[in-house]
Amino acid sequence: MHETGLTLRRKAVFVAGICAAGLSGVGLLASVAAMAQNANLPSNPNPNPSSLSSPYYGSVTLKPATDEVLKLSLDDAVQRGLGTNLGLREAEMSEKNLHGEENEALQYFLPTITVTGNTGYNEYNLVALGFSSGVVKKFSSLIPASGTTTFSTITKADVTQGQINYTQTLFSGPVIDGYRAVRAAEKSAYYAKMSARGEVVQRVATAYLAIIADQADVANAKALLDADKVLADQAHDKHVAGVAANLDELRARVQYQQQEQTVIAAQNRLEKAEILLKREIGITPGQKIELTDPNPYCDLATRSIDDLKTEAYTNRQDYQNTQYEQKEARMELGATKQERLPTLKFNGNYGVTDVTGAGAHGTLLAMGTLSFPIFREASLRGDSTAARAQLDQVNQQLDELRGRIDQQVRSSVLDVNAAHELVAVAQSNVDLAKQSLSDETDRFRSGVDDTLPLVQAQATLQSAQSNLVQSLYQYNVAKLGLARSTGVLELQYRSYLGK
Repeated sequence: MHETGLTLRRKAVFVAGICAAGLSGVGLLASVAAMAQNANLPSNPNPNPSSLSSPYYGSVTLKPATDEVLKLSLDDAVQRGLGTNLGLREAEMSEKNLHGEENEALQYFLPTITVTGNTGYNEYNLVALGFSSGVVKKFSSLIPASGTTTFSTITKADVTQGQINYTQTLFSGPVIDGYRAVRAAEKSAYYAKMSARGEVVQRVATAYLAIIADQADVANAKALLDADKVLADQAHDKHVAGVAANLDELRARVQYQQQEQTVIAAQNRLEKAEILLKREIGITPGQKIELTDPNPYCDLATRSIDDLKTEAYTNRQDYQNTQYEQKEARMELGATKQERLPTLKFNGNYGVTDVTGAGAHGTLLAMGTLSFPIFREASLRGDSTAARAQLDQVNQQLDELRGRIDQQVRSSVLDVNAAHELVAVAQSNVDLAKQSLSDETDRFRSGVDDTLPLVQAQATLQSAQSNLVQSLYQYNVAKLGLARSTGVLELQYRSYLGK
């Protein structure tokens, strides 16, 4: 994720507009987490990735582990990832945050009505309020004699007040354009969330396919281990019978033990791949799972680069995200220009004040305020220059993104074509290796060859099978990358994989 450069500018401009309108309050806007679109997901170099390196390696675990084996299809895994993946949750919270800030910004265009009330015992010092001794004497002369010889300058009274306050901004250019910038930021956050969903689908599907590939490696390794066990037993029997040298038995045993090591390593990779998938989709690492989908394989229909690029410009969420960032920057620039316009505000209140001994009386205030910026030239020019620079930067980012989409689409097509050819070659190698191993097994059983050519044939088959598994995995990952680069991964990953 990266934080857009618009955040601080948008907040500064909008708050400046609020201040120009005579409003109070804290800044409304927070950063938008725009998800960087990586169409070609590389293999993870970290053997134990975690949410510290990327939030997409973490999730919100919903249920504890059980003794039952959880059957998991690719669609189930994707839906679990979309519901619990930590990286997606963060993007969703960013969108909700911007939606809340849009509502806060809307309030500046709506009337604000408050009701206040208070009551208390008050003591007033008339001298402190401006009644000098001469004024007090004049008041004393107006009071008829009633046994009181002095006029007290300290008065006491119980005062009760109730008041309704009304305030509304009737016109403020910066606030209007600032609100439009907030709305554009919310749309930007929406497409950032959609881009995050594509990231989750790609990571979960890749992790699922990696497990299938590791399972195939384990199965091939175990099958070769069984064959090596038979070979070792036959070599031992021949050595005991005196028809084979001790060296042949040693070769067979070494081959068997090496294959045991291969099985252990393959099983370890499989278990770690399962743990990674569980962490990405919100399943407790200790929960046992069983993948129900086989290794998918299908050929993609050939499409032109221009068609794929057009589809990418239409569907890529990061491209749409940047377009709304551009709109947001334009609104900010417009807000800086509106700062030179006057601001019109209305304030009013009506209340009742009751003073003990004097009775109750209503109070009323209706006031319109028109303010003009007379001399803020340095600040206004600074805001405009900064907003213009921000817009230019976003325009450059959008131009760069167009070129990057072109590059990613072309690279993905090359990856898909190359991986498809590698699958065909790998499948042919497996067929040839199987035929070679079958011929060499017959020669060994008939006593024509010793164990050395047979061991070499088995190693060749193991390598060919491993290459085929990895070729299928890379082909499927390349197809996912092509779907991601065109922005249709979440909706069409099934058809790209051939499910």
